[in-house]
Amino acid sequence: MSTFFSARDKKRITAAITKAEQETSGEIRVHIETYCPSSSLERAVFVFNQLKMDKTADRNSVLIYLATDSKKFAIVGDTGIHAVVPEGYWESVKTLMLNFFVLDKFVEGICEAVREVGKKLSVFFPYREGDVNELSNDVSVGA
Repeated sequence: MSTFFSARDKKRITAAITKAEQETSGEIRVHIETYCPSSSLERAVFVFNQLKMDKTADRNSVLIYLATDSKKFAIVGDTGIHAVVPEGYWESVKTLMLNFFVLDKFVEGICEAVREVGKKLSVFFPYREGDVNELSNDVSVGA
């Protein structure tokens, strides 16, 4: 169980997700674990599917994945959002996060990435009346 982030840190991340999702029908999740047994992207895809993020109505969910002890992270967007973002978009969000991570500002980096992804989701998948929150906004934690 990862103790890299305090309960307060997780609440800040959850609040950022909740705020970002107020402008979009898209879904954002953050998953944190200590060890990544493979490439960060392979593991993020595995976790994405494990969390059933590929089951949203518009296929517009995004996972921000972080393995703290392995010092790896990745971002995975489902087919709906991946099809409409510009080439290199996910790498630009990773760079944004990395700029905070090198300063040991991990919560800020994740929250900034959540805000950026939320803005992009709101462009292509704006909030609709009666929209249902399909996935938990809580930070999920692995081993």
